[in-house]
Amino acid sequence: MNRARIKLESQEYSDLDSVCLQIKEIAKKAGVEMKGPIPLPTKKLRISTRRTPCGDGSDTYEKWELRVHKRLIEVKADDRVLRDIMRIRIPESVHVEMELN
Repeated sequence: MNRARIKLESQEYSDLDSVCLQIKEIAKKAGVEMKGPIPLPTKKLRISTRRTPCGDGSDTYEKWELRVHKRLIEVKADDRVLRDIMRIRIPESVHVEMELN
């Protein structure tokens, strides 16, 4: 039996959780062992920009933040289960990496 390590990344945590739930249901139906979804640390990208392009007035800044949420799932599965996982409809906002061991 193979072990698949699936890494999921997204800016939208609701899309991420829905994909994790679908993978969880497939593993439950097939009766295979599954670990996860394990929440990994959220990457926070912060940018602060000045509001006025010219140098007049007081210094006022806008702060922008982009959060990238991550999950890790490990599934001990055969080819049939992995094929079912590959057929899941994944939203555009979710990035998936699958590693087989």
